Amino acid sequence: MEKYTNRKEYLDKLLSYKDKELIKVISGLRRCGKSTLLELYREYLLKQGIGKRQIQFYNFELPENYLNKTWSDIYFEIKKKLQDNKINYIFLDEVQNIPFFEKLVDGLFATENTDVYITGSNAFLLSSELATLLSGRYIEVSILPFSFKEYLTARKIDTGNKYLNYDALFFDYVNETSLPKGVELRENGFDKIYEYLQAIYSTIIEKDITQRHKINDKRAFTNIVKFIVSNIGNALSPSNISKTLKQDGQNIHHSTVEKYLEYLVESFVFYKVNRFDLKGKKQLATQEKYYLVDVGLLNILVGKERITERGHILENIVYLELLRRGNKVWTGKARNSEVDFVCKNLIGEIEYYQVSWQITAENTLEREFGALEKIDDNYPKYLLTTDSFTQSRSGIIHLNVFNWLLEM
Repeated sequence: MEKYTNRKEYLDKLLSYKDKELIKVISGLRRCGKSTLLELYREYLLKQGIGKRQIQFYNFELPENYLNKTWSDIYFEIKKKLQDNKINYIFLDEVQNIPFFEKLVDGLFATENTDVYITGSNAFLLSSELATLLSGRYIEVSILPFSFKEYLTARKIDTGNKYLNYDALFFDYVNETSLPKGVELRENGFDKIYEYLQAIYSTIIEKDITQRHKINDKRAFTNIVKFIVSNIGNALSPSNISKTLKQDGQNIHHSTVEKYLEYLVESFVFYKVNRFDLKGKKQLATQEKYYLVDVGLLNILVGKERITERGHILENIVYLELLRRGNKVWTGKARNSEVDFVCKNLIGEIEYYQVSWQITAENTLEREFGALEKIDDNYPKYLLTTDSFTQSRSGIIHLNVFNWLLEM
């Protein structure tokens, strides 16, 4: 596998903001490819004839780059190396490791002829202090692990081949991992992928969550994670999680559950999706759904009891793909029916998506089409399934989900 799978969509996005008066903030789960994206971008700049000295790259995961240094030491170190009368590209990788990093970022941004790029594995990067300080002066590029399409590219699989068995490839994709480095480890066997995921998850839990938020009751925290993972695609609320755990003999107050959920979302382990009232056309404040950033993590979170229904796993993959394509996403709720996803695309248009593994019996057919048919408007409505034979009806477009994921 070549050093990088070219993450064209993200690269294009960064290039569209090149030299603009904005700080570029690249966020996402640890190891989902943020540093690689900066490397790709740096290579692009060099190919465009930007001088090596105009690019400064700091990796703050390496202690030698920040130990015993204050933010101002780093600021003056960078400033000393700036090239006069030329644009200087400053890359600060995992910048949240520096105390008062927002002052460093702000200082560099205020400096003439600088184009600043920062990455972080925690939404804390854009939490109140930084967002307030930089309001209106940054653009966030949020990165996800490999899409199904990128995964196949990374495995050098020719998607032009009409006879590919997408079912089997999709099975690998959801059962192994979508994290770039994990895909590279395929050749060394599943154990290596498992160890890799285990290490990443432990780091996120230890460094980004339990240490930072001083969580002492790790058992309660783990139980909440397992509960959410076993309920992917189900509507949840802190109080119903708390009640269910109480029946199981664990006393965790709903406000604690709420806090833990927030920490998991801000570390990009889970993505929270709010409900949307289809009739009143407004966002609802309760019963959110949670999706996992990489369904490969199910292996370490629930292990052999990986019973999450495959329809929900497919729904999880579709949700992440809708995000990748720049949509704002909700789950749709009407009085007696539900639509998996209500999306607002980049140009503000609404689309509806229903996801089902297969349409086998008459009742699934009625349920999946019926939910969309009840929506009384003329926005596009899609049903995504793994069926190779698709049957659109009443204006609802039925698509094979693998073709949709590969945009074929």
